[in-house]
Amino acid sequence: MTAKDIRNICLLGHGGNGKTSLVESMLYLTGGTDRLGKVTDGNTTCDYDPEEIKRKISISLSIAPIEFKGVKINVIDTPGYFDFSGEVLEALRVADAGIIVCSAKGGISVGTEKAWKYLQERNMPRAIYISKTDEEGGDFNGAWESLREKFGRAVCPTMMPMWDENKKIGALIDVIYKKAYELKPDGRREEVPIPADKMEVVENFYQQLCESVAETNEEKMEKFFNGEPFTEKELLEGLHAGVRDLILCPVMCGSAFTGIGTQTVLDTCVKLFPNPVEIPNRKGTDADGQPVEIDLTEDGNPYAFVFKTTSDQYGRFSYFKVISGKVTADMTLTNARTGEAMKLGHLYTMRGKKAVEVKEVCCGDIAAAAKMDKLKTGDTLCSAKSVVNLTGIPYPRPCYAQAIAPKTRGQDDKVAGGLAKLGEEDLTFSLSNNAETHQLVLSGTGDIQLDVLKAKLLSRFGVEAVFSPVRVAYREKIRKKVKVQGRHKKQSGGHGQFGDVWIEFEPQFESENMIFAENVFGGSVPKNFFPAVEKGLRESCVHGPLAGYPVVFLKATLVDGSYHPVDSSEMAFKTAANVAFKAGLEQANPVLLEPIGELHAYVPDNFTGDVMGDLNKRRGRVMGTNPIADGETEIVAEIPMGEMGTYAIDLRSMTQSRARYTFDFTRYEDCPPAAQEKAIAEAKALAAEE
Repeated sequence: MTAKDIRNICLLGHGGNGKTSLVESMLYLTGGTDRLGKVTDGNTTCDYDPEEIKRKISISLSIAPIEFKGVKINVIDTPGYFDFSGEVLEALRVADAGIIVCSAKGGISVGTEKAWKYLQERNMPRAIYISKTDEEGGDFNGAWESLREKFGRAVCPTMMPMWDENKKIGALIDVIYKKAYELKPDGRREEVPIPADKMEVVENFYQQLCESVAETNEEKMEKFFNGEPFTEKELLEGLHAGVRDLILCPVMCGSAFTGIGTQTVLDTCVKLFPNPVEIPNRKGTDADGQPVEIDLTEDGNPYAFVFKTTSDQYGRFSYFKVISGKVTADMTLTNARTGEAMKLGHLYTMRGKKAVEVKEVCCGDIAAAAKMDKLKTGDTLCSAKSVVNLTGIPYPRPCYAQAIAPKTRGQDDKVAGGLAKLGEEDLTFSLSNNAETHQLVLSGTGDIQLDVLKAKLLSRFGVEAVFSPVRVAYREKIRKKVKVQGRHKKQSGGHGQFGDVWIEFEPQFESENMIFAENVFGGSVPKNFFPAVEKGLRESCVHGPLAGYPVVFLKATLVDGSYHPVDSSEMAFKTAANVAFKAGLEQANPVLLEPIGELHAYVPDNFTGDVMGDLNKRRGRVMGTNPIADGETEIVAEIPMGEMGTYAIDLRSMTQSRARYTFDFTRYEDCPPAAQEKAIAEAKALAAEE
């Protein structure tokens, strides 16, 4: 097999539109499986993880190689839920074309719009498959018109359903060949005549197709305007060139449940989608960090890009695509990230969880290497004489965080260790240990992703975890200058303890850390005790008087005191400083400081009012708005971090999942009285629990 006999196709679209079912239909039609699996029954090839079976949704990308008419089609099934967008980005990194699966029920979904945007940003060829055309409530005509209106004349019809007198779809019409096919009970596709009353509609769709093909070059445009009909060969050539050059997007339809239309989808993959060597060169950086480009050639130096890692009960597999040359079992290649020589072991072609061993992987093909523990997602394997690090995968930033802890005390290490293992598979979440709030914080793309991670901790590592809100890291400061005495005296027989200091506390704006100074005259406090006083104050600054948060922007000046020639010690003066700190800060009008962050929200124009209203409710200050491309507005605002706990979920709800945002900490500022009272009450309640 050569690269010209391979197609790498990524299925995209909203959750529930039928991507996994379409893969199952392709496999069943081509003999890849001996039974048609169903998502509802939990027996599909691509959804094999226990969490996928339980939830009846795709969570990870999965690959299903399909043999059809001498061509190997690597179909990559991706999740439709936005919490797992990292899996979609991994699939897009190695796919050469995409099929957007949208439903004939309910119009264009946000998943369809996002899929189109993903492909457009990457200049990838695409087609659209309208699923569930035979289900009750399905409206092919409505879906087609919505697609044409949304995406323009680039969308061209290649298939249409044929209804009988009962409004049931009995067959599909191939617009290119003007032929109708119905599916027999044994799975065969049989040609049937097109009724005379349907020919007008067929001709209308055919003319739209010809009009789209005519736009692929001047010769065809001239022929179209002269009224000369295209031959079938010219139509296919025009469609192939139009798809490859991103001018055309064919629209297909069918039903994965019955299998009608599936063969035409496979025909489209073979005839219209480009093979890997037709795709423009790949970008990367050489050993010196300089940008380079690699052509996809079958006889060139070997390059393979690792786009996915799995590590579960089926073993550890590193999924890769051969970008150039070929890769064989037991070959030694260099990891461009580390410079380390790595010997490949067994190579496999993956079909869901089923691994079939192969000896060689040709240019453009996708396979997996087993037990490569030092290989990570995003790595490039290449020849030692031509080291190039290919462009990585642009994962989304985590925007939703929860504190995670074991349900049973003493299992913190198991939680952290389990999440570290899961992090080898999923690079879209992060884990941090907040020493200040004493919480292990898990950050991801949404609540469903975090819930899946928690479930995998239990099923794979045997540790049950619980979530709680992330505590806000407040600060405390004083607002007026005070002078107080701190005196520590203790007599218990023999040497006692004595330390006496007078300290001035005042606010300062030079440094967040405490500034210590001394202004002592006459040796009332010996110099050798100054470090002890400073140490006692710095240790006290860790817990402020209001709610136990660190004290910042404080200046403490030692101005006077007294000592005992026998009983005074460093410990005594350290304790006296602590007494002065507690007494002084309570008198110095302390206030809480809350962390403020800068938000950049990218929102469709028709949702900006709702989003800005919500920001006001969160005590946000809108700093400005900027119109950007594709009917979106950038909203720039400053918001307290304590108001952002559920913002990722709330923003999705407000904008039908169409908005996105970034949020970064900028500074601390005074907390309003109501918010301060609430924070103090929460801190006291937490202290009482502990």
